[in-house]
Amino acid sequence: MAKRQRRAGGAVAAGIAVCLGAAGCSGPGAVTEDSRAADAVPLLHRAADTLVAAGTSRATTSMEMAAGGTRVTIRGQGVYDFRGRLGRLTIRLPQDPTGADEHRPITELLAPGALFMKNRGAGVPADKWVRVETATLSDGNLVTGGATDPFAAAELLRGARTATYLGRAELAGTEVRHYRGTADLTLAAQGAARDARESLAAAAKGFASAAVPFDVYLDDQGRIRKIRHRFSFAGSRHDRPVAVASTTLLYDFGAPAAVRLPASKDIYAGKIQE
Repeated sequence: MAKRQRRAGGAVAAGIAVCLGAAGCSGPGAVTEDSRAADAVPLLHRAADTLVAAGTSRATTSMEMAAGGTRVTIRGQGVYDFRGRLGRLTIRLPQDPTGADEHRPITELLAPGALFMKNRGAGVPADKWVRVETATLSDGNLVTGGATDPFAAAELLRGARTATYLGRAELAGTEVRHYRGTADLTLAAQGAARDARESLAAAAKGFASAAVPFDVYLDDQGRIRKIRHRFSFAGSRHDRPVAVASTTLLYDFGAPAAVRLPASKDIYAGKIQE
């Protein structure tokens, strides 16, 4: 009983600290904040639907990979149409140690069940696209493309099992609410849109764990402004797991996001080098 009382006391003290750091906890605002904390999980389950209602946005992505003391960051920028589930990103790979560009930027088109890439790698003609079925990838393309599909990132929140409301913050001049929790890939696959289920189910089997910790920031309309997932791949027999942190920023909602998928004649049919 004493142990439980100490825990309760710590929770109360933490709550007081949050109130003092914010605008105070008295009045109607406190009731609103309390309700947001209590409704965190169902609110996050609806995040993907809220983006569909928003229509389109611009997106910036960052993917950090760490294994055996080596850290690599891949960055991207583009637009996304949440109603059509179509996106276009320009992915910039890391520079070589001298600071010179080692790779040309990769153009990626994101579509339901498919990923199209131009400048994918050696052996692919410059005017051709590489097409990959995302359900055939062990990570469901949450990591393979160097950026997490923004809609898939939101769909993953349908698998949120736990979530804690951490209070309000400001992100690029926008008031947001910060939530932290853990999502389950298997549960997310069950609740996702039909064309995303197979990809998320593949990820649930391909990652070292189906549990994915996340931090997400929502604006007052419930739209995702920033989301960060932490994935873990099982390494080889003698290696440690590979840690991947994927961050997506969404902004400028309503921006033009016309995405045209390549014709079949423009898709490379040859063997692709790793």
